[in-house]
Amino acid sequence: MTLIDIGANLTHESFRPDFDAVLARARAAGVERIVVTGASAAGSRAAHALARAHPDFLDATAGVHPHHAIDYDDATDALLRELLGDDRVKAVGETGLDYHRNYSPAAAQIDAFDRQLAIAVDCGKPLFLHQRDAHGDFLASLDRVRDRIGRAVVHCFTGERAELFDYLDRDCYIGITGWICDERRGTHLRELVASIPAERLLIETDAPYLLPRDLVPKPSHRRNEPMYLSHVCAAVAAARGESPEAVAELTTRNAKTFFGL
Repeated sequence: MTLIDIGANLTHESFRPDFDAVLARARAAGVERIVVTGASAAGSRAAHALARAHPDFLDATAGVHPHHAIDYDDATDALLRELLGDDRVKAVGETGLDYHRNYSPAAAQIDAFDRQLAIAVDCGKPLFLHQRDAHGDFLASLDRVRDRIGRAVVHCFTGERAELFDYLDRDCYIGITGWICDERRGTHLRELVASIPAERLLIETDAPYLLPRDLVPKPSHRRNEPMYLSHVCAAVAAARGESPEAVAELTTRNAKTFFGL
């Protein structure tokens, strides 16, 4: 059984002490490839560097997360366009809107999102999207360019049924994380995940965040890492009434199609 982690924040400082061991554990757990998320100007540079250093195992995205939208300027836009000219960088993002904490003002988030959507139109690469508590504004921006962009994934989907079908109606892929394993807030996903068409389903860890809460034993450091993607796969498979092997096969195929791997 082989897997592809479509979103892991391997540039996070928590991975610096044992980065090579993290990759080795992922390989041992059946992870075939990892797409390293770029979520800021510096983070996108670092993700690109990791992909170039590990071409047999890592790819990257380049983008600015809405939390960092206040820092988006012309230099950032130029950097993202430069990085996306490299074949190691497979998608535009992580980009989108997040009104849950509003680390950047809504107006700044929308501007940064719209500018990154324009990059996707220009470069023709897929979109790696983030949305939390901003569904209406998110769709408004996406709809303005949806007919001019190709593949798009709403990563780390945690929303309700109406949001899911809004994304599916727009031919978006859906990324599922260990949130589905959270008995406090993720149980609704166990029903919804069965509604995701097989050809639109992707899985990810979002490491080091979203450690599956039902892991036994739980790691003492509480850090998520790509080796736990098999646990996410098993949870998704159980919710869909399918075997882990079948879900691994279809999500791996989908990830290769989505990113052009």
